[in-house]
Amino acid sequence: MPVNLPTNLLRSFVAIVDTGSMLNASEQVFVTQSALSLQIKRLEELVQQTLFLREGRRLSLTPSGELLLDYARRVLALHDEAVTAVAAGQFAGPARVGMVQDFADTLLTGLLARFSELHPEAEIYARVAGTAELQALLERRQLDIILGFAAGNDPAAIATAPMSWYGNADLARRQVVPLAVLEPPCRFREAAIRALEDAGRPFRITVETPNLTTLRAAVAAGLGLTCRTRLFLNDVAPIDEEILPDLPRVACILQTGDSLDGTTRHLAELARETVTGL
Repeated sequence: MPVNLPTNLLRSFVAIVDTGSMLNASEQVFVTQSALSLQIKRLEELVQQTLFLREGRRLSLTPSGELLLDYARRVLALHDEAVTAVAAGQFAGPARVGMVQDFADTLLTGLLARFSELHPEAEIYARVAGTAELQALLERRQLDIILGFAAGNDPAAIATAPMSWYGNADLARRQVVPLAVLEPPCRFREAAIRALEDAGRPFRITVETPNLTTLRAAVAAGLGLTCRTRLFLNDVAPIDEEILPDLPRVACILQTGDSLDGTTRHLAELARETVTGL
């Protein structure tokens, strides 16, 4: 009899390859690392092949793993397409929305609360992450709607905003400008560094963090300057100092999956309306 490969095992297998580690994959497929290891062990038993080579914490695909990866992606794509087609016109699961941290405070309490009032039967899954990660999740059909940042001329832009410098203005007059930035990849980090380099202004990174809340605290404490939009600190005015170089505009983008049900499409419309009104 043919071997049946459960889609949850294939999805976990692809998640490990795409994220590069068991830890990152566990956050995407919502199982613990130990459960994920057991899933891969079960998958290897079903195909009777070793799929990963383990070198310390590093995982690499075996030739059998490389072969299965292509089939797994096609199986999952067809599976998800079938579910979408059968459930067309019906609400078939949580509306999955991802957003950058800058939008989280406003949208989590405004947009999603309003959506819940309009669709009390709907479930919502929200993910807060960087734009690059959100786009990768959208491409892998793990999110339906994403809100992020891109270059000012991005075709997916629904609004643009000027980048501004934030922090203690006295820091802008120092010979070496102290910077507080998010970890890469970060469009604002890149813009700040490029602007200072182009202007010939020496700088050093004094604070680097993956968390926007920590970045706000560092800037408020006078540990460094940063560049964001007015969404960064609503109660703090940007630095009006000619000594600092000009910054480019940034686009707010909204991207959606190929097939949205009616309820999730309404969420996308509300998201567009909310962001353009900020």
